[in-house]
Amino acid sequence: MQKESAMNTATSRFHLSLAKRTIFTLPDAAGVGIECRSGSVWVTLDHDPRDIVLAPGERFEGDQHRRMLVSALEPSCITVSGSRPAALPVREEPARSPWRLWPHGMSPA
Repeated sequence: MQKESAMNTATSRFHLSLAKRTIFTLPDAAGVGIECRSGSVWVTLDHDPRDIVLAPGERFEGDQHRRMLVSALEPSCITVSGSRPAALPVREEPARSPWRLWPHGMSPA
């Protein structure tokens, strides 16, 4: 008799409002979904040649371990969702980005 093991997953979801030209950074896009609720956002992944532009109602799902940047082309609202296996450790402190948010774009820290 074989027993199947189920992996528990912790799912998180939150809404985020972005002013025009604001950039939201995710250090690891694997398993993360971005849904545009209003406005328009441009999603880019490190070392990925695609340009992904989301309009309201459209969604992008990250499937590789790459940094993701979500840039608001106009005032926008997005939903960020994702799941991570509960067995994996979660950092207590968020990693500090070498970039800072400025109203006109990013600048090195």
